[in-house]
Amino acid sequence: MSISRHFVLAAGGTGGHMIPAHAVAEELMARGHHVALVTDERGAKIPGIFDKAQVHVLPAGRMTKNPKSWPGALKAILAGRAMARRLNETFRPTAVVGFGGYPAMPALLAALADGVPTAVHEQNAVLGRVNRLLAGRVDAIATAYPGVERLKDKYAAKVHLIGNPVREEVKQLREEDFPALTDESVFRVLVIGGSQGASILSSVVPEGLSMLPVALRRRLQVTQQCRAEDIERVRKTYAEMEIPADLATYFNDVPEKLGWSHLVIARAGASTLAELTCAGRPAILVPLPSAMDDHQTANAREMTEAGGARTIPQARFTAVELAKQMQKMAMEPGALQNAAKRARGCGRPNAARDMADLLESIGHAPIVNDPVRVGPTPTTLNLAGVPA
Repeated sequence: MSISRHFVLAAGGTGGHMIPAHAVAEELMARGHHVALVTDERGAKIPGIFDKAQVHVLPAGRMTKNPKSWPGALKAILAGRAMARRLNETFRPTAVVGFGGYPAMPALLAALADGVPTAVHEQNAVLGRVNRLLAGRVDAIATAYPGVERLKDKYAAKVHLIGNPVREEVKQLREEDFPALTDESVFRVLVIGGSQGASILSSVVPEGLSMLPVALRRRLQVTQQCRAEDIERVRKTYAEMEIPADLATYFNDVPEKLGWSHLVIARAGASTLAELTCAGRPAILVPLPSAMDDHQTANAREMTEAGGARTIPQARFTAVELAKQMQKMAMEPGALQNAAKRARGCGRPNAARDMADLLESIGHAPIVNDPVRVGPTPTTLNLAGVPA
């Protein structure tokens, strides 16, 4: 009979939390372990992830700065904690790990109450609110960056630099050479602005590209993510400039596009930075200024200081500034290739493997595989036992 362990992964329902959790789940299941996901309704509806794991939906209150939100949030957190404790009774997890977001809190609180080993994974370079609240009580803290703001020095003994898990397709790019680039070849630019695109990129990038020297502009080939309301305007602009452009509101093949790109213009979300550094692609980064605790600016710091990217604060992100930075990267001999190498040096491609190692190390003795308690097919339930 095979020996396996049971792990509960808890994550808020956005891609920034769910994608790393999914990568770790895949690694754990590949090792023969059983995995259950705890999330909210948004997370349970993200397609293409956690198809092989049990998925449980629970309430998770979100405490805002408005005190009026606190009673309702606390009530939801306590209800979620009670449901998560019922999951612990039946699933008997070896360890529970939170990947951030308020839905992770009830599962971690339940684990702490039941004496189950716990860990948190922080994707950003600023410790998030939930991880901040629980950092002193969990057994291990996994980080994506060597320096994380708002992480207290007294927790140093249980901090592990892991990185951000990325998709296997992105890891494979690490083994490929930077796309060949000469003074005559096509210069491919990829513009991505998060899952919903970014209107400022749609406004500034086309105008900035129009200011490039003619010899460089004629070589451009642009692939850009746009919001639905911006896409026709952007398409018309590129057509008027005679710059070939492939535009869409969503790309389901980002690893492929990343593979043949010479330069990426993007926000500085944690997953984006992880993929850029894993693949080794130079970038111009425009951090989202409204991100909580300005964490995107912090995320961009390591890659920028290493020479793999140039960061332009949104307040200074103009067409003129973009054109100036692009010329420095694209027209100086070897500059892009050197930036690609430096970006790659910041990559941590084994993050999912290392996170799985960490979870195995903090867990208790292995649990014998019991097919009665762990169904052979994935299920999506709320923790009250009613199909979601």
